[in-house]
Amino acid sequence: MARNAAHTMFETDQASRALGIELVEAADGRAVATMVITESMVNGHDIAHGGYLFLLADSTFALACNSHGPVTVAAGAEISFVAAGRLGDRLIATAAERTTFGRNGIYDVTVHRETPAGPEVVAEFRGRSRVIQQTREAQ
Repeated sequence: MARNAAHTMFETDQASRALGIELVEAADGRAVATMVITESMVNGHDIAHGGYLFLLADSTFALACNSHGPVTVAAGAEISFVAAGRLGDRLIATAAERTTFGRNGIYDVTVHRETPAGPEVVAEFRGRSRVIQQTREAQ
């Protein structure tokens, strides 16, 4: 896997790494990351707390929008929970750039789990990004 700014960012992302999020790939406005739902992530309904699903999607979004190089942050995001995450689920988040305009971008992230019947969507996330620091080459 070719290294880029997203990989460098992820290496120092203590929040994501402490939760066991693993970077699978990040390049050209796309990213894939995984996370296993642990006991500490399950709420009083015995399902994954939505904040952890949001965090996985948000981290994958950050990896995708930082794969281009300039420092980019979230300007806003929303998530729709489609199915409950369960203890032991290995969730896979896939982020894709939809469009960029000026210093802004829109990215979609699908979070799913693998089942014997195929992928099952757990959440859909849309993030809006903003470049806050250009690389020297882009200035």
